[in-house]
Formats: sequence, C-alpha cells, structure tokens
Amino acid sequence: MALLDQIKSAGVIGAGGAGFPTHAKLTSNADYILMNGAECEPLLRVDQQLMAMYPEEIIRGFEMAGRMVGAKQAIIGIKGKHGDVIQILRDTIDRIGFADYISVGILPDIYPAGDEQVLVYQLTGRVVPEAGIPIMCGCVVMNSETALNVYNASKGLPVTETYVTVAGDIPNRLTLKVPVGTPVLDVLKLSGITDFSEYKVIDGGPMMGPLLADIHGFVVKKNKGYVILRKDHPLIRKKEVTDPQARKINHATCEQCRMCTDMCPRALIGHDTAPHKAMRFMLYGGDDMQGKTIGQLCCQCNLCEYFACPIGLHPKMANMALKDETMKAGVRFQRDENREYKPNKNRDWRLVPSHRLIARIGLTGFDAPAPMSDIRLEPQEVHIMLSQHVGAPAQPIVRAGDRVTVGQMIGRIPEDALGAAVHASIGGEVTEVTDKYIAIRR
Repeated sequence: MALLDQIKSAGVIGAGGAGFPTHAKLTSNADYILMNGAECEPLLRVDQQLMAMYPEEIIRGFEMAGRMVGAKQAIIGIKGKHGDVIQILRDTIDRIGFADYISVGILPDIYPAGDEQVLVYQLTGRVVPEAGIPIMCGCVVMNSETALNVYNASKGLPVTETYVTVAGDIPNRLTLKVPVGTPVLDVLKLSGITDFSEYKVIDGGPMMGPLLADIHGFVVKKNKGYVILRKDHPLIRKKEVTDPQARKINHATCEQCRMCTDMCPRALIGHDTAPHKAMRFMLYGGDDMQGKTIGQLCCQCNLCEYFACPIGLHPKMANMALKDETMKAGVRFQRDENREYKPNKNRDWRLVPSHRLIARIGLTGFDAPAPMSDIRLEPQEVHIMLSQHVGAPAQPIVRAGDRVTVGQMIGRIPEDALGAAVHASIGGEVTEVTDKYIAIRR
C-alpha cells in the first residue's frame, strides 16, 4: 500500500487544534515542511517529551511526509529553552543521515510561537496571506505527534491512542498515553482529585482551550491536555463570560487605546487584523459588512483579552461576533492577491515572553513538570466519536453485537468527502452505534 493510503487508512489527523486529516494535507506541493514543536500553550507538556522519547520515529515520519509533498527543506521548530531535546534531535538527525534535509529551527520562548502562521514566519521569513493557510506560501505544517503517527501508519499501525497532559491546581501533574474514546473523567481522576464540584476543566491549553462543558465526555484523537483549576480562579471567570456580557462590558468601557491591535500576533506579521476596530464596530455599529470581515482574520489566540488589554476587556469576542455576523450574511474577507506583506518594524519588541503571560493569567504556581507516566488506562468501555476531525463524520462499518479487535477500522471516510477513519481502541463487543459515536465494551 502506498504511504499516502496507509496514512489515510490509519486515520491520522492533526494531533491538536482542529484535527485536519493529514492525508489531505500531504497531497500538496510545498517548498518547506515544518514541524510545530513549539507547544506554546502554558502547562502542556506532550510535544517536548515525545521528541525526547521517540526522536527517530518522529524524525523518520517527518522525513516521509516531507518527501511526499516535495519539500526541499524540512525544519523542526522548537523553543531554544529545550536544549536537551534539541541536542537529542540533532544527534538523531546526524545518526540516521538526514542532516542534509532536516534541520532544527530555534524559536523564541514567546506566545503564540505555535500559531502556524507565526511559526511559518519565524522559521522561513514568509508570511501566510490573510485568511489563508501555510501552503499558500509554500509551507506544510504538522506537529510532533502527527509525525509520530505518520511513522506508525507506515508500519501499518492506526491511531488508537493519543497523548495528553493533566495539569493545573492539582496534586499530580502528569502526561500519559490514553486510548481514544476513554471517559474523560477517568483521565481527570489521575490528577488526585475525585470531587470536581469546586473545579472547572479547560479542554486544551489555558489560552485557547474552552471550558469543558461536560466532564463525562470521551477523549478524541486531537485532545492534548486538560487544565484543572478552581472555579474562582480569574482565568475560569474570564472564560465563563458570555457573548451578551462581553458586548455590554466592551460597549461601556473600551476607550480605543489599540493595545490589542499593537500586540496582535497576526497584525505583527503584516495582516490587517485589528481587534480595536472590532471593538469600535461593537461600540458604534455600522453597515460596512466588508469592513466587519476583519473578524475573520482572528486566530483566537486570546492574547488581546488575557494580556494586551490594560483593563481586561474582550476584543477577541468582538472579533468572533463580527465573524459570526459576516459568515451568516455570506460575506467573506476579500484578500488582495497582489499585496506584499510587511511585518511590523517593532515586532521584536512586542513579542510576549511565556513567563510574563503565565504570570498574567495566574498560573505561575502551577507551571511545573508533568512527567510522562507509565500508567496504562484500560477503560471497560470506550465511545469512539465519528467526528474527531475537520470534515464529514466517519461512516460506521460495524453494528451492535459485532466483535472487534484493537486497531480494527470501525468507521470509514464517506466517499468523495474530506474526513478521517476511526478504529477500535480496545478489543470487545460493539454495544451501540449512533450517528455520533460507536461504543465498545471490553
């Protein structure tokens, strides 16, 4: 089987973020392939540990992906503070003979170094066009766990597990491998907390991750971590603000200082995104629908809300309100295809160091190691979600009562659709098949 077909059959998706199907991304032709090893979200610890534990597998998977897209150069982006991991990667690259193709690119310890458009600029000097994706400037981006999964797919191994960090205001901080479909609560209890009535859980990193609506859900392939904080933590209160509340607060208080725009990561690489203008639309309204499409340029990193605004307003939510309004009206941002992007001349002095951000959002006391654990969760029942990725949900190919084994495909990509296959993460009996999930009991 060709490697692309192996990756497609294995159900490899972006291990984090939106979960874009990797086989679709690797049909592109690119000048560069970049590995996002920045892991810039505070408290998450997956990527650095994977690169230290499985450097050869990750590098080989990355090289395979790079050759598939015809990339002339492959660059691993990692923060300079991870000196031990950098040395492991460089030694491995030399040992297996890839030094003429793969290099390690050193990133500053800033947020959001892991935003793929910031990453592209830091590693190549190219700017992804507004409302665009990296391939538009000749780049393909994947993270370290995805590269590991590409390698595993080449060996015939589908994605049945994912790596997550459990962090926050908890006794036990750890990172571990979890079967896809595991009850989230089983993972959370490894924190040492059993009663979550006084806690809230952030699904993902503390900056971009939303509050987990239901701790009784199930792990999906793109989960990277859970941050557990007390209900009265300021970050939790910030995330609990509703859209109507944000509108009222913004309308009453914004004085148009434009700090949100001056520190916006996308604005600093030359995009016309302007959170302060989104706030102005919220203040005064207006019928300029094309002008309101600036909301579609927001990467939702939350830097404007959690760091830049001196009085803690909600410019990101203003962007999201404009995005929702314009998308519902069918109005899209119109990009100037001939535009030459010029990064802000003051960019280097406006980058936000990670330690300052962590202090600002009240997480300094919890910024501690979360070492890889050898704990092996063995859930009695898993729920494999049919939609864990960008695109159409997988179509079930099993029925209740069927017996399945670990790694067996149980949901396939719909014909002529973007999607990803799903596989059994435990062996046992299929107990339920719905339009949302397949349940398997061990």
